[in-house]
Amino acid sequence: MAAADLTTHPGHLARRLQQAHYLLWNTMVSEEITSPQFAVLNTLVAEPGLDQRTVGERVGLDRSTIAEVISRLGRRGLLDKVRDPEDGRRFLLRLTEEGARTHRKLTVRTARMNQVFLAPLTAEERTVFFDLIRRVADAAEGLRNPGEPLAAPH
Repeated sequence: MAAADLTTHPGHLARRLQQAHYLLWNTMVSEEITSPQFAVLNTLVAEPGLDQRTVGERVGLDRSTIAEVISRLGRRGLLDKVRDPEDGRRFLLRLTEEGARTHRKLTVRTARMNQVFLAPLTAEERTVFFDLIRRVADAAEGLRNPGEPLAAPH
């Protein structure tokens, strides 16, 4: 049996892209704040006062992962949890001044990192690239029910 050509396996290529992104993120953006943590900060800049579940949905993180990300950002003093006055069981999230300052700093660094990451592509290719990976990611998210992990084939 011949070996599979891994350059035709999207999972293999996605993992390689993720590894390159991780290396660039740690080198050019932050060793302390992860890309998912930045996504949460960015979401709360755009929509302050969201609850944890909604932030998780916005950034594509499951319940346990978003809980850990929120906890870490809270411990770092980058966001505050405020009890929802309309529903005492919910907490609403807002960036602290330090959180907003951190977001501003990381936004500039992220833009630079993205330029390096996407340098092999022309402007037109970048548009196509984003369209294609967004379509695949959206379709993949649609394969699972909310709150349930995607079942592995038997």
